Amino acid sequence: MENRTIDRPYWNPYVAGAALGLVLLAALVVTGRGLGASGAASRMGISAIDSVAPDHVTGNKYMARAKAEGRHPLDNWFVLMALGVVLGGFVAAYSAGRLRKEIVRGPRVSDRARMLLALGGGVLMGLGARLSLGCTSGQALTGGALLSVGSWIFMMAVFGGGYAAALLVRREWL
Repeated sequence: MENRTIDRPYWNPYVAGAALGLVLLAALVVTGRGLGASGAASRMGISAIDSVAPDHVTGNKYMARAKAEGRHPLDNWFVLMALGVVLGGFVAAYSAGRLRKEIVRGPRVSDRARMLLALGGGVLMGLGARLSLGCTSGQALTGGALLSVGSWIFMMAVFGGGYAAALLVRREWL
């Protein structure tokens, strides 16, 4: 017999959605900006490059903006928000009794394949976010909250694409 612990339930999705809405409202009121995550990853990359090749950063028009006025590339609200998301995730997992090391995958997917697919998907999402000058969370949360028609169309396309892709890979997870 398998020794398995019973997981505590996740937050009620309506409560979580309302809480996220309040966080977005607080961000808009306090900082004058919405939520998004791609800027933090970009600044962390620029900071890494700056530590080994500072002349490259100052000579590149895009990267030089992160060091404007002599500031460190990590001196930005995006980075603090990303750290808060990570910390909040740990607090939420710990408080729900779900903090543990595991790889969630389907029965036909190896741990190695799952990690490579996750890395590949993350890299593609990061590249797409930089090419489009923003991430899905910023587009959906901030743009959607501001009733931007483009944001609503984008999110409908994201969900439609997600459902279509799920039909193609579903057998890997059953």
